[in-house]
Amino acid sequence: MEISSERVRQERQRRGWTQQQLAEIADLSLRTVQRVENQAAASNETISSLCAVLEIPREELLRQDVDALAYQKALRRMRWLLSAAVVAGAAMGSGGMLLMSYLLGSG
Repeated sequence: MEISSERVRQERQRRGWTQQQLAEIADLSLRTVQRVENQAAASNETISSLCAVLEIPREELLRQDVDALAYQKALRRMRWLLSAAVVAGAAMGSGGMLLMSYLLGSG
């Protein structure tokens, strides 16, 4: 699978690790880490190991184009807004019904 070699390198260097240290911590071969950083290719098992050791979500390591990431963020935002709108609508509807029953009951 194609992954973000830049992100792996960045996370490794942020921790001050060599490629050999990352390989040992992730239980991978040095050659595998080199291939990941140089060719941006990794197996599912390698991706899982790197994500666990580097403590980053799998989605952030998998290479995606910018448009796909922007779409996913927008979709999450829309889901949140839709949920908020449903709750607000229910609260307003209930409040309106209570107000109507109060006004009609006191007349």
